[in-house]
Amino acid sequence: MSEKPEIPASQAGTDGTATLLFVDDEVNILSSLKRLFRTGGYRIFTAENGAQGLDILQHEAVDLVVSDMRMPEMNGAQFLEQVNARWPDTIRILLTGHAEIGATIDAINKGHIYRYISKPWEDNDILLAIKQALHQKKLELANQGLEELTRRQNEELKDLNANLEAKVKARTEEVRQTMGFLEIAHDKLKRDFITSIRVFSNLIEMREGAMAGHSRRVAELSRAIAQKMKMNDADAQDIFLAALLHDVGKIGFPDYLLEKSFANLTSEERFDVIKHPVKGQTALMALEPLNGAAKLIRSHHERFDGLGYPDKLAGLAIPLGARVIMLANEYDAVQLGMLLSKRLKHADALLFIQEGRGNRYDPAVVDAFMSVMASTVHAVRELALHPEQLRPGMVLSRDLLSRQGDLLLSKDHLLDASLIDQIKSFKQLGDELVIYVTDK
Repeated sequence: MSEKPEIPASQAGTDGTATLLFVDDEVNILSSLKRLFRTGGYRIFTAENGAQGLDILQHEAVDLVVSDMRMPEMNGAQFLEQVNARWPDTIRILLTGHAEIGATIDAINKGHIYRYISKPWEDNDILLAIKQALHQKKLELANQGLEELTRRQNEELKDLNANLEAKVKARTEEVRQTMGFLEIAHDKLKRDFITSIRVFSNLIEMREGAMAGHSRRVAELSRAIAQKMKMNDADAQDIFLAALLHDVGKIGFPDYLLEKSFANLTSEERFDVIKHPVKGQTALMALEPLNGAAKLIRSHHERFDGLGYPDKLAGLAIPLGARVIMLANEYDAVQLGMLLSKRLKHADALLFIQEGRGNRYDPAVVDAFMSVMASTVHAVRELALHPEQLRPGMVLSRDLLSRQGDLLLSKDHLLDASLIDQIKSFKQLGDELVIYVTDK
């Protein structure tokens, strides 16, 4: 019959209760010890000889053994020597008389006992000795746990240090790739957003006849002025978007009102027209990315001298972007005949802007505008091509418009084979196109 596996002492008392084993060939001594320790909340086992004690240890997890020295067949020193060999974590205490000092020394050497207690004992002394022994064992177990934790942490730290450089390099590459993907996605979203605004702007102008292309021209000129004034990218973007949509408040106007110049409007018509900046702001307020642009739309008819509308703002109280759009808008409008009672030629339009310096327009904006006008030669050579001449990789240098003025593709769009095929299909429908691209 095979033996059952031995239970290590470290498993004793999983509920926090220590387990004691008393071994003595005198039954009255065992009874006395059991009564003495019963009130301490311990689990207690007793054995009348060493063999019984070993059998109990084999089946029960015991924290501490107290053995008498004088026992038949196997004395206390021999018993504790076996306990030490098989259950070294179990605390061992020897009960001995004064006449047994030699055997006690033997037990200390072979059984590695924690301590010995002389017989007869004082109850308080033996209670305190066992309490201290169990406390010391608890501290040793806690220390072993800390040492094991420290060992594992040191191994982990050693492994981490050994692989840290490789891990950092790999993680950095992951982050770089992720940032690259996010940047590509962000750029695409931004391009799609701008294209959507351009399409919406084009829809606004579909009713305007001679005004077709007005918003796009104002937007391009406004952006050029903003860049000349070294405005940051975010502000220049708001100006560009606001300029594209500056007439959104006119959507509900009747056709005859859109066709009349501001100078020829009746007082009632003028009263309706001057409301369009506020209507434009209100129409865009729900779109958070356009909040900045919406504020510029509200103020794009304010004059530098305070005689504009709708809020009669003056000077630097007018947002800078609105001052820029005001000038760009009127520069294009006077050439279309939408501001004055007659159309102005390009040279006369420039003179009109210069004469408005300090009253209608911010002097700094006028200076930037004149600088833009003086440097209209593009650094990149532009080609005018038919659809059959297009090649993938070419970039549109102008908005691609249908014969009716509808926006097909926005400026700076990169052409690929699919887009070129679509452009060619317009020719098959009878819409002959000229496409302006940059010669990279």
